[in-house]
Amino acid sequence: MIKIGDAVPRFEDERLLTGRGSYTDDAVLSTDACMVLVRSPVAAANLTSIDTADAKAAPGVLGIFTAADLDADGIGHFKTGFPFKRPDGREMYRPPFGLLAKDVVRYVGDPVVAVVAETHSQAEDAAELVMIDYDDEAAVTDAEAALRDGAPTVWAGAPGNIAFVVERGDKAAAEAAFSQADHVTALDLRVTRVTANPIEPRSAIGGFDPDSNRYALRCGTQTPQRMRDTLAADILKISPDQIHVISEDIGGAFGMKNSPYPEYGLVLWAAKKVGRRVAWRSSRIEAMQSDFQGRDNHIHAELAIDADGLFQAIRVRSIGNLGAYLGPLTPHPPTANVGGMIGPYGIGAAHVEITGAHTHTPPTAPYRGAGRPEATYVIERLVDAAAVELDIDPIDLRRRNMLTPEQLPHQTPLGMNYDSGDFPEVLTKCVAVADWDGFETRRMKSAERGLLRGRGLAYSIEISGGPQGAHQPETMSIQFDADGGVTVLAGSKEMGTGHGTAYRQILSDQLGLDPTRITVVDGDSDAIPQGTGSFGSRTMIAGGTATLRAGERIIEAGKSIAAEALEAAEIDIEFSGGAFRVAGTDREITLHDLARHADSKLNVAVTEKADGPTYPNGCHICEVEIDPDTGVTTLARYILVDDVGTVINPMIVKGQLQGGIVQGAGQVLMEQIVFDQDGQLITGSLLDYTMPRADDMPMFDIETHPVPTTLNPLGVKGAGEAGTVGALPVIVIATLDALRPLGVKHIDMPLTSERVWRAMKELS
Repeated sequence: MIKIGDAVPRFEDERLLTGRGSYTDDAVLSTDACMVLVRSPVAAANLTSIDTADAKAAPGVLGIFTAADLDADGIGHFKTGFPFKRPDGREMYRPPFGLLAKDVVRYVGDPVVAVVAETHSQAEDAAELVMIDYDDEAAVTDAEAALRDGAPTVWAGAPGNIAFVVERGDKAAAEAAFSQADHVTALDLRVTRVTANPIEPRSAIGGFDPDSNRYALRCGTQTPQRMRDTLAADILKISPDQIHVISEDIGGAFGMKNSPYPEYGLVLWAAKKVGRRVAWRSSRIEAMQSDFQGRDNHIHAELAIDADGLFQAIRVRSIGNLGAYLGPLTPHPPTANVGGMIGPYGIGAAHVEITGAHTHTPPTAPYRGAGRPEATYVIERLVDAAAVELDIDPIDLRRRNMLTPEQLPHQTPLGMNYDSGDFPEVLTKCVAVADWDGFETRRMKSAERGLLRGRGLAYSIEISGGPQGAHQPETMSIQFDADGGVTVLAGSKEMGTGHGTAYRQILSDQLGLDPTRITVVDGDSDAIPQGTGSFGSRTMIAGGTATLRAGERIIEAGKSIAAEALEAAEIDIEFSGGAFRVAGTDREITLHDLARHADSKLNVAVTEKADGPTYPNGCHICEVEIDPDTGVTTLARYILVDDVGTVINPMIVKGQLQGGIVQGAGQVLMEQIVFDQDGQLITGSLLDYTMPRADDMPMFDIETHPVPTTLNPLGVKGAGEAGTVGALPVIVIATLDALRPLGVKHIDMPLTSERVWRAMKELS
C-alpha cells in the first residue's frame, strides 16, 4: 500500500521510458489517407484566385478542398464565449474563425487549401501544384504598433485593431491612493511571445462511420469532452454523441493542446468526404507557424508607496496580442489571471486595464500559467525596482507589506480571496535555504573568475483551479473487476504529469487498495462521457476531490455488503486499512475480496467540484553569473520553497516545479517568437528558436512548506504552473542585480547574450 505524501516513482514511467507510449501518430494505419495543408506564405493578403486543377489530377489525390467546399456543406466556425466589450461599450467583434481561410489570409501559416491523398508524399506533391494568387497587403505583428493611428487593419469589424478593453479593480480608489503617494515606481515591461514546442507536434486522425453516422477523432488534447462538444456544436453542427474523441499519450501540452484547431475539424469532415480515415501530422516548422502561441504583452505598471514603505495601490495598463483570430480561449490569458498582480501583499487599491489587440500573427491561447507568470512578473519587478529606488532591503520591503496568516482569508482589490498560507514563513525558509547572507562571498569568488554575479528574490502567488476550473466539476468512475482489480475512469486528462500515480495514491491511502491492481483510464469520450479535463493546475483540486468522494461512497456501500458477507449487523461494521471488520472481533474481509462477491454493487460514478479556487504560493531565489566579455548569462543557483498545500507525491511535485522553472527560464533567457516587418516568421525552426537544455540549468534546491487549504478535502492547491510563475521575475531581477554596478537598470526578455552584452557596452 502507498500513502498520500509518499515519494512514489510514477507508475507510468516504465511504459513511457521503454518506448511503449501510444501517441496519435502511432495509430496511423497504412490504409489511412493523408492530409496536407497549403498555408499562406504571406501575413496579409486578399485571395484573388485558387487553381486546383493540376493538383486534382496528381497521382493518389482523393480530394482537394477550399473554404467554398466547407461553406457548401454548412461547416461552421470556432466561437469564443467571453463577454467582453469594445471601448464604446459595444460587444467585441467575433471574427469568423473557420477551418480554411476565405477570401483573405491574416498570418503566415493561415490554412487555405486541404489536400487529401493516398499517402503523405502524394499529398505533399499535390499541394505543390495548387496555384494561389495573393494580393499582398501591409501587415502588423506588434500589438502596440497595431493600436497606432494608420496601422494596417486586421478586421474591419474591429476598428483600430481593438478587440476589447477590460477593466479590473476600482479606478477611483487607485487614483486617490496614487494622488497621496509619497513615492511612485513605474516600469514599462515587455512579456515576449513564445511557443510550446511539445515533444509530439499536433496530429490528428479523423474517421466517419456511415452505418452509425458517427465520427471518431484521435488527437492529443487536454480536454477530450470539451473538444467533442466544440467540434459538434460549432463546426459539424451535430449532436455531441455523434463524435468519439480519443486522446492517449499527448507528448507535451502546456495549455497549447487545450483548444480545438482547424485541422481537427478538417480530418473529420474530410474523412466523410473521401470515405476513408484521414490522418494529419504537423511538421516542426508547420507547428511553429500554426500552433496557438503564448504571452505577448506590452505593460505599463505603477506602484504607489507611502513614507513608511507600505504599498498603497497598483495600476496597470496592458496590451495583449491576440493574433488574427479569436480561438475559444484566446481572450483568457491576458484577462483572467491579472489578480496575481497584487502578489502576497496587503495592497489596498488596484486598477488594471487590458486592451486586446488583433495582429497578423497566429492566435494566442493559454500557455503554462496563462496570465499568472505575467501578473507575478509585473508586481515583483515593481517591488524590486522600488527597493532600489528607496534604498530599502528587498526582503525587508516585502516583509513590511506581506499579509500574515492572521490576516487570511483576505479579499484582494482584484477579486481574489486568499484563503490560507504563511507567506512570511515561506520567505524566511527560502532565505535560509539560499544562504542569503553568504552571497557576498560567492559574488567575490565569481569576480575572481572575471564574472559578474547577481541575485534575485521573487514571491509568487497564483490562482489554481480557477476561475473556471474550480467551479467546473470533475467526473470519476471507479469500477471493480471480477478478480477484485480496480479501474478508474477519469474525466481529467493525463499530460505526462503523473495523474495516474496520484489517483492510485489517493485510493490506496483511503481504501487500502493495492496500487498495482488499479488501472487508470482517461482520454476517451465514449468511456467517460462527462469530464472537464486538465488545465489551470485544477486536476488534483477537482479530480482529487471527486476521487476522494467516490472512495467515501465505496466505503458506505461496502459496509452493507460486508455485513451480509460477515453475517453481522451493518452498524457493527468498521473499515480501515483496506478491510471491513466486525467491531471488537478479528472477523474481516478485504475490499479486494469483497469486490469479487459484490456483483458491481461497489461501482460508483461521482461528479464533484471543489468549494473554490486555491492559491499556491512560493518564494524563488536565483543567482546568476554573467561573462562581461560575451554577455552569456548562466543560472548559478536556484532555490524554491513552495506552498502547494497537501503534497500527494513529493517526487511528482518536485518534477513539476523543476519543469515549470525550466519553462520560465527558457522564456527569460532565450525563447522568443519573432516576426519581421512583413509578418514573416524569423524564428521558424529550432535552428532559430532556442530551447533550454539540461546543461543550461543548475541543480535546483526545492522544498515545500505545505499549508493545506480547506476548500477541497485533500487540502491541495495545485503545482503544475507554480515553477513558471516565479521564474520569469526572479531570473530577470537577478540579472539586473548583476548589471546594476554598470548602470544597467532594465532589459526586456529574452536575456540573450547579445542583448546583455549590448546593454553593458551602451553604458561603458
